[in-house]
Order: sequence, then structure tokens, then C-alpha cells
Amino acid sequence: MSAEVLAQDKKSSQFKSNIEGYLFILPAVLIFSIFYIYPFFNIFNLSLHEWNGIDQFHKYVGLANFQELMRDRVWWKSIWNAFYITLIALTFQNCLAFMLALACDRDILLKNFYRVVFFIPPVLSQIVVGLVWRWILYAGTDSSGEYIGLLNYGLVNIGFSGLANNWLSDPKTALTCIAVVHCWMGFGWGFIMLLAGLQTIEKQLYEAAKVDGAGSWNTFWNVTIPMMMPVILVVVILTVLGSMQAFALVLSMVGQGLGDHTEVPVTRILAAMAGTNRFGYACAMGVHFAAILVCVSLFFKFLSNRSKQA
Repeated sequence: MSAEVLAQDKKSSQFKSNIEGYLFILPAVLIFSIFYIYPFFNIFNLSLHEWNGIDQFHKYVGLANFQELMRDRVWWKSIWNAFYITLIALTFQNCLAFMLALACDRDILLKNFYRVVFFIPPVLSQIVVGLVWRWILYAGTDSSGEYIGLLNYGLVNIGFSGLANNWLSDPKTALTCIAVVHCWMGFGWGFIMLLAGLQTIEKQLYEAAKVDGAGSWNTFWNVTIPMMMPVILVVVILTVLGSMQAFALVLSMVGQGLGDHTEVPVTRILAAMAGTNRFGYACAMGVHFAAILVCVSLFFKFLSNRSKQA
């Protein structure tokens, strides 16, 4: 058989293999296009118009919505609030998740029980969690002057009545309370992923470090952290994306009663749609917020690639 015939057979086989591959991914591409790509372009198109959500008439305004958005102080305040929640989640939440994962990776009593318990908060409804914590942090009193909120009631009864506060009504503490509850609810995801990453590290590496005379701290920094870096970066990316899009928890804990003190981007988008019927302006917010999330994701993706090369 000539070389040309062999080359043709090889190209034909490769072509068939490529067609089969494309057919396998076609359903996923169609679903992604229908539910993600098309809505995004539709939202971007609406962001260039002024629309009240009811009339069929769309008034083209170009980039006017984006220009107004750049001057919107409340919008930028909501972005800052989202970054504040994300910062606390990246530090407190992920550090807590990592410490608990390290503890459960060891041979400790009831470690399987802890794995189940730590994963309970993430699977609960955000609305239910927000309402329960709203009751815990509530600062009201009954007819006899007794505190109704569980936290304040406990503080008063152990002699720290001076610490009792309107936790969710005080602009100084409301956002921090939301961020802490968000961390309490979300640390279970990071815990599971970090624990799975720890279990993939070969025990021979720890044994080799021990033979070389490395202590626990040196082993942690020179073996555990480098081997866990890809997993840590994935957890960081998911934490950022999840925290920046916090919505249901905020709405169920404080609603929109504190104005821009507890506003986050999604509640601002909701207010523009349901409050003022400015769907074009709300779409401009969505496009701008999506651009921010994409930039943050690409930044951490760049760090992930650098860590793999190192």
C-alpha cells in the first residue's frame, strides 16, 4: 500500500474521530449557548436601551446607562460591600476550612462525624439560614423589657449587658454580621475540597521530610502548602465568585432597610428592576458586574498557571 493511501486513510480516520468528538460535546455546547451565551448578548443589547420591562418599545441610549453607572455612588458602594464580604470569606472562612481539614485528615476520634457536621451548613437554604440568624441577632425587647434576640439575651444574662447591640440595625455592624454568617454557611465547601486535596498528598513525602529532620512547621510550609496550592487557588476562585454574588442571605437578614450600608451588587440590580423599572440600567449593572467577575477569575487563573509552572 502506497504512502499516499496510508496518509488518506489516516486523515479519514482522524476526521471521523473529530466528528465523533464534536457530536459528543454538541449537547453541552447547545445548552451553554441557549442558557448562557444568548442571554448574555441579550442582556448586553438591553443595556444599550432604556426599557421599563413592560412596553415593547426599547429606546436606544447607547452607552448612557454605563456612563450613569460610573457616577452611581450607591453602585460603587455595593461593589465595596461585596469585596468586604469576600475579604472576610477569603481570610476567616478559608483559614477555618483549612484548619478543620487538617484536623480531620489526621487519625482523630469521630473524624467521619465531623466531616458530616461541617458540611451541613452549605446544604441549608440561604433564606432559612438568614432568618434563623436574624432571630439570633435580633435586638428587640418584649413588653417586659427582656431581650428577644438570642445573642443579646445571652449577653445580658451572663453580665455583659453593655455589649448588647442592634446588630442588624446598626450600620457599623450589620455588614460584618452578614459576612460572618456567610462564612459560617460557606466554609463547608472549602473544607470538603481542601480535605480531598490533603488526602491526595502521598504519605511518602511526609516520611521523607521526617527522615530529613524537618519539623511539623517546616513540613507544613515545604510539603503541604506547595502540594495543596492548586486546590487552594480553586477554593479561592470559588470563594470570590460565591461571595461577590451574595444575595439571598443579605435579603433574608436585613432586606433593603439599611440603604447602601448593606447593599450588594445583586440587590442593586434587583432594586433597579423591581423598584424603578429601569431594566436597561439593571442590565448595564449586570454586564459591568460580570466584567468584574471575569477579570477577577482571569487574575486567579493566571496565578494558578504560575503556581503549576513553579
